[in-house]
Amino acid sequence: MVKPRVVAAFAGFVLLLAGCSTGGTGQAQGERTVTVLAAASLTESFDELAGRFEAENPGVKVQLDYAGSSTLVEQLAQGRRADVFASADTKNMDKATGAGVTGAEPQVFATNKLTIAVPKGNPDHIASLADLNAPGRLVVQCAPQVPCGSAARTVEQAAGLRINAASEENDVKSVLRKVTAGEADAGLVYVTDAKAAADQVQGVDFPEAQRAINDYPIVSLKDAPEPELGAKFLDYVRGPVGAEVLTAHGFGTE
Repeated sequence: MVKPRVVAAFAGFVLLLAGCSTGGTGQAQGERTVTVLAAASLTESFDELAGRFEAENPGVKVQLDYAGSSTLVEQLAQGRRADVFASADTKNMDKATGAGVTGAEPQVFATNKLTIAVPKGNPDHIASLADLNAPGRLVVQCAPQVPCGSAARTVEQAAGLRINAASEENDVKSVLRKVTAGEADAGLVYVTDAKAAADQVQGVDFPEAQRAINDYPIVSLKDAPEPELGAKFLDYVRGPVGAEVLTAHGFGTE
């Protein structure tokens, strides 16, 4: 029988190795890493921006982590360290500020709005929010605590209806995946998400979307491991290259 003390010592050794590995995974000697937590809807645009930033800054790696903005705020409030946080709305950025994790005044760098994602060809001929409530129609949208869910509530109020959603997801990419996988007939996503998956879905625009334009703020974080790099990446996102990339992916930048 293996003695408990031996097991504990081995477990500690494994944890030590894991900790060392976390700090150096994929990181060349002398390479510096800027860690960015970003809303899921920024995936394609920030992937491109990170690649261009790394190309212009040899020896720098951009570590990106995407999730729903509310999830990222919870992680930060629980002590997760990173250099930059980009939210899909000001409400969750306000929560981050209230939790004392931001290191500066957040700045809006982009805007976005909802569209109805449907399979290519729009087989159900969906043309409005009201069409989403047709009998037997499977619709997905974001949970209310995430920015895309909050925006969905706003457009519902503007249209004077409540969508009978089959499920509410924790981020907009999960909504999109259910539509592209054929698990839903339609889903409320951002126009940028529909554009990113244009080979599988098409967006159906509706007038109420103008009533729920999401501002995307970005901020440097308090106790950032790489504050100078974080500030540099933030400026890059808000600069000409950021505007070019974000616009190409469907965001508003003015």
